[in-house]
Order: sequence, then structure tokens, then C-alpha cells
Amino acid sequence: MNMIMFMLISSIILSMALTTLNFWLTQMTPDSEKLSPYECGFDPLGSARLPFSIRFFLVAILFLLFDLEIALLLPLPWATQLKHPTTTLIWASTIILLLTLGLIYEWSQGGLEWAE
Repeated sequence: MNMIMFMLISSIILSMALTTLNFWLTQMTPDSEKLSPYECGFDPLGSARLPFSIRFFLVAILFLLFDLEIALLLPLPWATQLKHPTTTLIWASTIILLLTLGLIYEWSQGGLEWAE
């Protein structure tokens, strides 16, 4: 038996064993304390199913958008080994300029303000 088949069979057996152990050991009848929302030991003040403000989602999307620059600019130190590193520098500068313009636009439109 080759190594790939051994690893495949052992991973399937291990995952099935851990899943069976999980179903066997878990408590199947949760009480009301486990089902209630946790608020630092106090009684819940309101419904736990209230929708979040759209500002949280906007900030998360902005974070992902502006955090993308790390993934795009991370290979830049290795770009100096290319034949034409100036092309890479121009592209990196363009990306940084676009992200800066996007940040300025969001700031001017009030997308980063928490209170109105």
C-alpha cells in the first residue's frame, strides 16, 4: 500500500472516529440556561435576535477592501529580481494610489463616521 492510500484511509478513519466520539459524548438535552443568550451573567435585556447596524458590515467590508493591499503588495520585495522592476513599482504605486483615493472618498462621504 502506498503512502497516499495510507494517509487517505487513516484520515477517513480518524475523522469518523472523532465524529462518532463527538456524538457519543455530547449532552443531547440542553437546559434553559444553555439556550439563553449570554450577557455577562445578567438577565437578557432584550431579544438576542435584533439585527446589527449596517455600519458594522460597512466597516468589515472596508477593512477587507483595504486589507487586500497587503496580499497584493506582499510579493514586492521579490519583484526587485525581475528584469523590469520599474513596471512592478508602477503597478504597486497605482494600487496604493487607488486605495488612498478610495479611503479619501469614504472619508469624505462619511462612511467612517460612527455617529451622525
